[in-house]
Amino acid sequence: MRLSDFGERICILGPSNSGKSTLAAAIGRKCGLPVVHLDRLYHLPDTDWVPRPKEDFVALHDEAIAGDRWVIDGNYGLSMPRRFSRATGVILLDVPMPLSLYRYVRRTLFQSDRPGGLDGGQESLKWEMIRHIAVTTPNNRRRWADMFEELTLPKIRLTSAAAIRRCRADWQLD
Repeated sequence: MRLSDFGERICILGPSNSGKSTLAAAIGRKCGLPVVHLDRLYHLPDTDWVPRPKEDFVALHDEAIAGDRWVIDGNYGLSMPRRFSRATGVILLDVPMPLSLYRYVRRTLFQSDRPGGLDGGQESLKWEMIRHIAVTTPNNRRRWADMFEELTLPKIRLTSAAAIRRCRADWQLD
């Protein structure tokens, strides 16, 4: 499948630390699309991942998807139906849980500047995030797979780091 098949409003979904933000940034550069990182809308800047009030997040989300062109990364089930109603394509990164855990520890300890990170935010290793990746994500993964199968939009599911790398190479992403 070609990158152009996904149109100009692309949703990237998947577990925490699967590479959604990095892929969104690369697609944005390649296609000239504005990049929206949902983590930045959901959490307050200059914090250690403190959530905004729900109504503020929903307003920011709805403003972001009102545009004609974007690539957006993140899940946030509350807003997913509205996002899908505007999307022209969906990419699901369905990487194994151990890879997500490894990437979480690596980014928290060694990557201060990364796509999707909070402006002025601090990163710290959190047991609740480790638990989320190890315990909550497997249930979410089944839900995402079911939802993904029902979508009639152009879509692709990438199930490993190697599959993501191949796709990036095929699409000539930097």
